[in-house]
Amino acid sequence: MPNRYSSLLLIISLMAGPNVSQAAQVITPEYEEPKVVFDFFFEDPQHIASALYWVRSTISPLYDEPYNMAPEMMDVVVMIHGTEIVTLAKHNYEKYRESVERMKYYHALGVEFRACSLAASDYSYQPDDLYDFVTLVPSAPTDLVQLQMQGYALIMPLIRTKKYSIEEIR
Repeated sequence: MPNRYSSLLLIISLMAGPNVSQAAQVITPEYEEPKVVFDFFFEDPQHIASALYWVRSTISPLYDEPYNMAPEMMDVVVMIHGTEIVTLAKHNYEKYRESVERMKYYHALGVEFRACSLAASDYSYQPDDLYDFVTLVPSAPTDLVQLQMQGYALIMPLIRTKKYSIEEIR
């Protein structure tokens, strides 16, 4: 007959949840063609590099099995209206080369990049100062409202400063 302590240990182990040796379950939910707008408004222009990973993480899995969505099946807009607008200025190419090249790549896949004319004028940028893959809109907040009214999902990337590398915490 088991003693009280062994019964208590059994109850605690059952309450602790699944066996740690079991693998995570992989699921492939049904997804419709995305219609999404990313709201980029950051205090540091370097944050655009991290925010672009949100775009990649949204669209890249849909290109592969089991979804096999072509880029033209996705309606993706990136609205830029914070300090990161400086990354769109041609004269800043060397400073933000990696982010600019990634934006060009995503644009070639069908991602539309829009920038706020009000924000551009705050930085004294004229349309000719910006890359040709960028469309200027009168007001980012107004455009964000209109896109949401047209059924676009709004994603506002949360950018945090990374304290530890993956290797340090793995």
